[in-house]
Amino acid sequence: MCKGAPSGMPISLRRIGDRAAPAQYPHCSTRIRRPIPVPVNRLCEEARRKIPPGLKSHDWKLEIPDGTLEASIMSNFSIGVDLGGTNLRIAAVDEHGQLLEKITLGTKVVRGKDHVIHEMTGAIQQLAAKHENAGALQGMGVGVPGIIDIKTGMLRESPNLPGWANSNVREEIEERLGTRVILENDANAAALGEKWLGAARDVEDMAMLTLGTGVGGGIVFGGRIFHGMTGMAGEFGHITVEPEGVPCPCGNRGCLEQYASATAVVRMAREAISSRRAGALERAASSDPEFSAKAVYNLAIQGDVEAKRIFGRVGRALGIGIADLVNALNLPMYVVGGGVSSAWEAFSPFIFEELRQRSMVYAATAPATLTDGHGASAQVEPGGPTKTIITRALLGSDAGLYGAARLPMTGNS
Repeated sequence: MCKGAPSGMPISLRRIGDRAAPAQYPHCSTRIRRPIPVPVNRLCEEARRKIPPGLKSHDWKLEIPDGTLEASIMSNFSIGVDLGGTNLRIAAVDEHGQLLEKITLGTKVVRGKDHVIHEMTGAIQQLAAKHENAGALQGMGVGVPGIIDIKTGMLRESPNLPGWANSNVREEIEERLGTRVILENDANAAALGEKWLGAARDVEDMAMLTLGTGVGGGIVFGGRIFHGMTGMAGEFGHITVEPEGVPCPCGNRGCLEQYASATAVVRMAREAISSRRAGALERAASSDPEFSAKAVYNLAIQGDVEAKRIFGRVGRALGIGIADLVNALNLPMYVVGGGVSSAWEAFSPFIFEELRQRSMVYAATAPATLTDGHGASAQVEPGGPTKTIITRALLGSDAGLYGAARLPMTGNS
């Protein structure tokens, strides 16, 4: 509380240490503008109530111009990068999750790695310079699709970035910026973003599946990404859900991403078309040269039987995969994100149906409305306050961007 200042005086509280408090009012930093009919002590108390939980008094400032109370946060920030095969997005985000600015560029992969890294580092430098007065820059995080050697910063393989395999991307970025950078798998970054600001913000531990061109995933324990021995933990797309199923480029058969990705949805639709049992799908495919999973979803919500069957297969595959995760990890929350998650209402009922059948852990911890007395649910009575939550992601395509920005704040490396 500010003591010793005369009532009715306008006051400006800034970072203690950045600006010395006037000697005549040693308990607070003040600046007289003109008298206002509000006691200073009450203004201090109002300002303190505006400080978010967890912040200290030296992290905020109070301005009272012309009798108007205004409190604002003095925050550090970091820069996050989401490097995709199509878009390159760079954002400055403060430590409370406030987006300061975002830049979106096309990823010109055809012009080579050097060109993309040049554009990326230029945008990072631009944001760092523009927001240098907002607070201290805590660092940069870069989310990249593919397999990363966390210790060395090598990008081992990336289907979305041809020509980048076995290159030390982290070292090249650091050389251009002259500072340390944290390189991370994009699905791991998305999981961290959802943990920080999205669907999992109220739990300490979570796992996320990302459904896009393929299926990725990430695990967060205690607010930090779990990497495993070599940085490859969370490859949920390669969980086997059909032992003799569709061959996967990884060398296995029946991987989850062969049934629950956008690529899989289109493949299953074309298989149905070739079998002559999907008239609506055939018409949609013939009229649209860029026939996509979204077109199949549109038919499903219109009631097309074959399109609905395809998303039923998506949901069942996800249910089998998530049941394995629930049994193995026993986490409080599993989040489903990525572009295909937009079809949540078309496939999610089948996820829960499979979970009830296949996971005793889920049966014991499922919300009461999601047990049906069949399969594993028939063996265990759900009870207790602790529940296993399966839910859709909230941050959309920004999850990886926020997660990348969060990396320097949490010490993930």
